[in-house]
Amino acid sequence: MSEETDPPASGTRVPWPEVHPAARAAVEEFLGAPVTEAVTQTGGFSPAAAARLRAANGRRVFVKAVGPEPNPDSVRIYRAERRIAAALPASVPAPRLLTSFEIEGWVVLVFEDVEGRHPELPWRRAELHRVMEAVRGMSAALTPAPIEAPPVAEVFDKAFRGWRRLLGEDTTGLDPWALRHLGALAELESGWAVAAAGDTLLHADLRADNLLLTEERVYVVDWPWACVGAAWFDSLAMLPSVAMQGGPAPQELFPDSDPAATAVLAAFTGYLVRQGRQPPPPGLPTLRAFQRAQGVVSLDWLKQRTGWE
Repeated sequence: MSEETDPPASGTRVPWPEVHPAARAAVEEFLGAPVTEAVTQTGGFSPAAAARLRAANGRRVFVKAVGPEPNPDSVRIYRAERRIAAALPASVPAPRLLTSFEIEGWVVLVFEDVEGRHPELPWRRAELHRVMEAVRGMSAALTPAPIEAPPVAEVFDKAFRGWRRLLGEDTTGLDPWALRHLGALAELESGWAVAAAGDTLLHADLRADNLLLTEERVYVVDWPWACVGAAWFDSLAMLPSVAMQGGPAPQELFPDSDPAATAVLAAFTGYLVRQGRQPPPPGLPTLRAFQRAQGVVSLDWLKQRTGWE
């Protein structure tokens, strides 16, 4: 694929030595020995440290740490992840949060270190099948939601208004089909919250870079957007990134034609299309290209589902 249609799901990571000294000292105190090895993990967008650490006493952990610069919103997101990760039951296929703290404006999360890898990209059919089975199994196991989390309508209310916002914005360069149906798309999008209601605990941000594969298990990492909604939401929201990264078209893996799913897809597509037209957020230089590429796939899927000419 071209660079525009297959951008990396990665941002600008902070090397471990550049984490605030007080935060690094607190991690070493928890480990009981100095850190002797720090390997940065490149997947994901946040301008933060994400490193597998080994201490002099042999202990290993995975640490995420973010400060107020260059993107202060990342601190809020890490606080949300801290709250959710601490509450997840052992049955959830996620690395266990060992400890966390805030110090000198930094939020630090210390997880168990999982000896896994991200799915191979472009997607391989066998791995994709394994992941989709795991996602469906996770959704079933998390119905009803085992912990308190906000409804999906609350978490994405401001985000899922893309088509409605575009009604009052410059639409130069917008896909001709989308421009022709902009009013109808805005109306369809407006019903997404009711359509996405449910009682399943959702990850709500599934992509290849948020998955770790071991021989025995598929782990799902990074849970700051966890919320409660329809069991199929995670699969629907993941599939545009799968197709963008070499997998099959979304309709091959999500053949359901329920109008409820179409309304949610419309809202998700509107979000991706509009966000892809915005300037990059501070510290997240690759995010917009990734959203644009997902938006192309998602819009093609939406055209197919609506059947609009």
